[in-house]
Amino acid sequence: CMEVRGLISVIVLFPKQEIARNIRNILMRSGFEVIGVCVTGAQVIQRVEEMEEGIVVCGFKYADMVYSELREYLPDGIRMVLIASHHYLEEGNDRNITFLPMPLKVPRLIETMREIADSISKRKKKHRPKQRTREEEALLDEVKKLLMENNRITEQEAHHYIQKRSMDSGVNLIEMAKIIRESFTY
Repeated sequence: CMEVRGLISVIVLFPKQEIARNIRNILMRSGFEVIGVCVTGAQVIQRVEEMEEGIVVCGFKYADMVYSELREYLPDGIRMVLIASHHYLEEGNDRNITFLPMPLKVPRLIETMREIADSISKRKKKHRPKQRTREEEALLDEVKKLLMENNRITEQEAHHYIQKRSMDSGVNLIEMAKIIRESFTY
């Protein structure tokens, strides 16, 4: 199961760099791909922008926010493992947050991380997006070019814009590309 976990990106967030590094080292020794060690919620938000799924391992409070505020900024595909003392763990029942009590027991952390990684991998296999047709790819390219030329942005920014508009309005990517293209023809 080692290779499956390697595909799940992990970000570690603790206000103290030393703690964050220690947890990163534990996770990496256990076969996890840690792509970031952060000390603020803002750093995590920046890192997850390009991620569809992954795991954020974090403490309760950071210099700029607390875990519940951070959770609101994270996409649904990002799971959170919150390591905090018992009196913080009473809160909420967000299925995207797994609570681990302090003091942290390493075997429990690794077991929890493996369970989450496995569930993400299973979900990933189930929800593979259907392949786009040539026409759909051409439409997306055309709309990205329009956005790039008119807004002086990169192709990645154009794609992100279409994606965000699509998610915000609950319309699939191709439908949103059609809507955006129509807005340019008027």
